[in-house]
Amino acid sequence: MSEQAPNADRRFLYVVVCAAGIAADVSKLITAAQERDWEVGVIATPAAMGGFFDTEAVQAQTGRPIRSAWRRPGDPRPFPPPDAVVVAPATFNTVNKWAAGMADTLAVATLCEASGLGVPVAVLPCVADALAAHPAYRESLARLRGMGVRFGEPYAGQPAQDGARPEFAWERALDLLDGRQ
Repeated sequence: MSEQAPNADRRFLYVVVCAAGIAADVSKLITAAQERDWEVGVIATPAAMGGFFDTEAVQAQTGRPIRSAWRRPGDPRPFPPPDAVVVAPATFNTVNKWAAGMADTLAVATLCEASGLGVPVAVLPCVADALAAHPAYRESLARLRGMGVRFGEPYAGQPAQDGARPEFAWERALDLLDGRQ
């Protein structure tokens, strides 16, 4: 994939990647965003950095380092402020910590800050049905929706009877940002 040169005239999208198996395909979201004229920077949870996606390929595709830890005082900001944020795949853990304001990772702190600044946020949940049934998760979804966060359909990744897994709707996050319901 080709590296994208930074362009100040393009909108800047933060893509927050969580540790779910489907994260291996995050390049599909990045490609779709770039085709819609977004400049993209990726922020990953520490767990997602542990082999859930090809970090070298994503860095080459975006032309930027992946962020997963806070920068030191005095270090330059590697990304401009976001015009929007996508969380995909969004896990049970990240959704619940974000809703509770538990900003213990750069990824969750970024989401908490974006919400406080009124930056549009779209989320594609990837949560097993058993976890999605947990009362804390349902309350977290309600709280985040009340904050204006836009959610795509949940994805549990359960195989169909024929063994095939459904496609993850990467582009749906961009549609949510563009107001396409």
